[in-house]
This record gives sequence, structure tokens and C-alpha cells, in this order.
Amino acid sequence: MYTISHHGAVDGVTGSCHQLTVADGRSVLVDCGLFQGAEVSPGGSSFEQLQIDFPVTDVQALVVTHVHIDHVGRIPYLLAAGFRGPIFCSEASAQLLPLVLEDALKIGFTRDRALIERFLRQVAQQVRPVPYKRWFSLIDGSPALKLKLSPAGHILGSAYVEFELRDGARQERILFSGDLGAPWTPLLPAPQPPYGADVVVLESTYGGRVHDSRKARVGRLRATIERALRNRGTVLIPAFSIGRTQELLYELEQLIHQYGKSAAASGLRWEDLEVIVDSPLAAKFTQVYRSLRPCWDKEARARVARGRHPLSFEQLLTIGAHETHLQTVDYLARTARPAIVLAAGGMCAGGRVVDYLKAMLGDPRHDVLFVGYQAVGTPGHDIQKYGPRGGYVVLDGERHTIRAGVETIGGYSAHADHNDLVRFVKRMRRPPREVRLVHGDAAAKQALRVALEREVAGVEVVGG
Repeated sequence: MYTISHHGAVDGVTGSCHQLTVADGRSVLVDCGLFQGAEVSPGGSSFEQLQIDFPVTDVQALVVTHVHIDHVGRIPYLLAAGFRGPIFCSEASAQLLPLVLEDALKIGFTRDRALIERFLRQVAQQVRPVPYKRWFSLIDGSPALKLKLSPAGHILGSAYVEFELRDGARQERILFSGDLGAPWTPLLPAPQPPYGADVVVLESTYGGRVHDSRKARVGRLRATIERALRNRGTVLIPAFSIGRTQELLYELEQLIHQYGKSAAASGLRWEDLEVIVDSPLAAKFTQVYRSLRPCWDKEARARVARGRHPLSFEQLLTIGAHETHLQTVDYLARTARPAIVLAAGGMCAGGRVVDYLKAMLGDPRHDVLFVGYQAVGTPGHDIQKYGPRGGYVVLDGERHTIRAGVETIGGYSAHADHNDLVRFVKRMRRPPREVRLVHGDAAAKQALRVALEREVAGVEVVGG
């Protein structure tokens, strides 16, 4: 009746690309992302690994679950391979996707403005934004295939994908989770599972691991900031430009609003603290986030109604020009001005965060705070692993001793944790007969497989 094949994120956590093929050979892709970290072929992003190594002639559509680069970064190669079908995504993702792809093109392809504009025009012709919770026809006739997107709570615009396949008298529901978000993610409503599915292709990034509660992670964030205030140092947060940056700004605005006056009584001057977003791309995404307030959750909308501005507050400074970025790095490294810096380069493999790390890792006044997944093989993973033991990391070919504080707050991950993933499947009124685990390492998939087989009656778990 159909087959599911995987072109990435099956033996690891990056390069998401999955294909649903129906009986007559026509197919649909779910995501088309880049490989990152240790999952990149030896020698870097090899040409072979970036290429689309499957025929696209019978691919009827691409469905984008969300716009993180490990889910959309190979779209330029897909179009170069000849794909001209529709690209379905949520309405919010349709606004964010051109920004992500433009940045990817500048880094990996060309800075020729004419070529980039031509590519973006082609993408605009193919993008089909669709509202949540409505069915749309993808393939007519017999077999017939319909599509529905539902909020995934991972980043703004993220979705999990349901397909309804009819082939004669048979009907199947196949669900692709994309990346599911954690409950209580700032700005976003938690994902709600559908009534049921026959087969679920489920991410497993945090299988076997449980995040801190929101109260605990905010408490740890506050403690890290107050340490910086006492030390007159910088809290450096390597943050992905979309999703994590906006969530952290939301939480920081709340901390400043709630604790600023009480902390001042103990000698900590929160009014001295600057919150710096050093990423032109993050600034663009934040503008889009602000324009999409109807997509925010009730808590965030209520904060705005009370006259607060969680993504645009007084102590927030955005840095655009590269020269200003370099001046800021130098200023914070040599002065005693406390600051929080959210810098581009979530896994420290590139971007502006690297300049801050070179300047600050050797100084114990500063702290590096990780709030997201650090893939094996990235500098971020090495700092996270070896930094607390006084180790070193190699940045741009140079060895840097780590004397700065290194902390990780797992609760800020945009991914659902082990318990959230199990609950997503378990709470379906009609549970699936099969779950296919993707987007996770071997240990994560193994832990999740054991839990699903124990908690969901009759399910067969593939992977792990």
C-alpha cells in the first residue's frame, strides 16, 4: 500500500528527510535538512552527502515541519535536482523559511545577490502556506493522499504532519512528528496528539533524558545571571537564531521584571545588566516573531495586554554590523561590564559566538551557558563535556583553555523530553500499531523503544 524510506536523521539527529511512497510510485517528502556535527562526512560537508541521491521525478510535494536548518538546509539541492512541486508548510513557517534559506545560501553557496534573489523567487513560487488543523489533498485518484498540519510546539510555525491514505477500501493514517516541543515552552502552546494513527514516525532526540521543570530552569538561569553580576562578567549563550533566542528573551524579560528590584536590595544592580542579541538573523526572526503574536500562547498574549514587551524591552540591545560586533567582544572581554550575550552559532561551530569564546573562555569571570542540544563533534559539545574539568577546545585551529564557568540548562531545549514523547503516543485514543524512531542517537532510541513497548499496548517499535 505504501513504503516509508529515510534519507537522513535515521542513524543520528540531523539531516531530516523522509519519503512516503504510495502504491503507484508517487511520493511525498517530509523535510530536507542538512547534516551537522559528527554526522557530516569526514572532511566537512562533502558534496556527495549534500546531494539528493534519490530520484525526484515522482515526488509530488515537499512538506516542511519547521525551518531549522537540519530540516530545510538541503532544499537548494532539492531544487537543483529538478524538484518543482509545491512546498507545503504552516503559515508562520512560510514567513520564516526565506530568511533561513537566504542565510544558508550565503554560508554554503554564494554571496551573489542576484543568484540568491533568483533562488528565493523560485522558492516563493513553490511555497504553499496552509493553516493548521485542515485537510488538504496532495494526490488525487486511487491511491489518494491528504495532508494535515498541527502545532508541534517546537518553534514558531512548527508542525507535526498527518497523512490520510486511501487505496481502494483500505485507509491508513501515517504521522510524522517532525520535532515536538516541550510543554511550557515560552510563547508556544504545547503539542496535542491526534485522536489516533496507524504508524508514527517519531523523533527521539531526548529519549532517556528528562528536562528540568520550567521553575527549576528559570531558577538556574537567574542564579547564573546573578553570578555574572557579582563577578562583573558576561553570560555567553550560544543560541540558534530562531526559536531559542526568542524563548530566552521572553524568560529574561520576566526575570528582570520580577526580580530586578528585590535583587537590587542584596547589592546586585540589575539596572547595569545589558541583554545583547548579536546576530542579524536572530534580529530578523525576532521581528517576525513579534509580528506573529496571534500564534503566541495565552500567557504571552496576556503579558502583552498588560503593557509588557517580552521581545522588545528596555535593556535589550541588538547588534547588526560586524564592526560593532568586534567592538562589543573587545569591550566586554576587557571591562567589568556585566552582560548577557545571545550570539549566533548554537553549536559553536561557526558564527559570531566563536569570537566571544576566543576572547572569554580563558577568564573565570565569564560563564558559557548551553541551553540546547550540542551534537557530538561540535566545539559546543567539547566545551560542554570538558569545560567543567578545566579542559580545552579547538576553535579555528587554535587550542583554548577553558577557565570560564560552563553550565547547561536542559529544560530550555526546544525538544520534547523522554516523558513528553511517551505521553504524545500514549495519549492517542487510538494508539498506533507501529512507531518508527528517527532523529536520535542509538542510546536515546533504545531507551524510548523500551518505554513505548512497556507503556503502549500492542505497539511494534522499529529502531533502537
